Amino acid sequence: MNTSNSALSHDPRDYRRALEGTLGIPFTTGNRIERLVNGVRIFPAMIEAVEAAERSIDFLTFIYWQGEIAERFGHALAARARAGVRVRILLDSFGAHSMPGDVLDELAQAGAQIAWFRPAMRWRFWQADNRTHRKILVVDNRIGFTGGVGIAAEWDGDAREPNEWRETHFRLTGPVVDGLRGAFLSNWVEAGERGFDDSWEYADSKIDQADNGALVQVLRTSAAVNYSDIATLFRLVISLARHRLRITTGYFVPDTATIDMLCNAARRGVEIEVLMPGPYTDSRVARAAADDAYHPLLEAGVKLYRYQPTMLHAKIVLVDDVVAISGSANFNHRSMGKDDEIAIAMIDPPTFAALDADFDDDRERCHQVTLENWEKRGVLQRIKEYLSRILKPQA
Repeated sequence: MNTSNSALSHDPRDYRRALEGTLGIPFTTGNRIERLVNGVRIFPAMIEAVEAAERSIDFLTFIYWQGEIAERFGHALAARARAGVRVRILLDSFGAHSMPGDVLDELAQAGAQIAWFRPAMRWRFWQADNRTHRKILVVDNRIGFTGGVGIAAEWDGDAREPNEWRETHFRLTGPVVDGLRGAFLSNWVEAGERGFDDSWEYADSKIDQADNGALVQVLRTSAAVNYSDIATLFRLVISLARHRLRITTGYFVPDTATIDMLCNAARRGVEIEVLMPGPYTDSRVARAAADDAYHPLLEAGVKLYRYQPTMLHAKIVLVDDVVAISGSANFNHRSMGKDDEIAIAMIDPPTFAALDADFDDDRERCHQVTLENWEKRGVLQRIKEYLSRILKPQA
């Protein structure tokens, strides 16, 4: 199939074929997607699933920090372990280093299996900078969650003020759960743990015969030679976009090749909008590195917006009116070349419409960066941009 912009129609089958043919991963049918906006909705859904677990819980996270939600989530996992449910917890040794000790102790005493991904003191020094950034919860091999949320007080709220981050996560059922479980197991086995069950149980996907459910493709990536298929995915959807591309990301630090592709897409008439953090961010390096990319993008007509109320941490890409992409990956160097990530591509009109409406709502809470104002920035800002180029690969 010719996947050039001029040849692609609005038929979802064309986008599906382009994604499958390029990434080599088929979409599955018969899935159900529930979008969860902000911690006030994300955490209750995750804890409800954990508390209802009967056989197994597999949980992987990059971030496990402090706060009431960190305690509450840990208590829920420990309670199911004490009840005889197999609980496996995989924590990135860098991102989860500040996890409360009392929660770890309770989990261990309850019988949960706990592993650390690439402990800094023991791991090969040349891989110490490559982390697992995946966020995955799989319950009873039947219900899965993924997206951008970390387990910390920063996410526990509804993005009403600076200490309540803006996030989007997903509850998934159907064959897509196999992809999430596989992503968990690949990191679990690398951490030195036994990864395979003695027996396998599969829940019915409960396909709605009327529409066969949502189409979902799961992409799990590991960085190799400073490149991963997250970069392939992002560059592909830029090339596929015919009339509109909307990007929401917590860290916007595209490399030169991606910047060029975005500029070319804008020049061929694609409306491109990017939402990113504004005054509230947990990475000043990423902010400065992002600023360095503004000028060519603005000149090409790309619209850039900075989210004002709090840290914007959601990861959503919307392609035309057809494909929605989410998961753990940001539009930055680390996701495209350093960290293990998970991404889900979704072809499901109700989900797309909801995410599109979320984008509109979030844009209303942004300040737009214009070329006129950007060209008036001061000398100090320009120096920060120049210096950020040194650290851009870490952003």
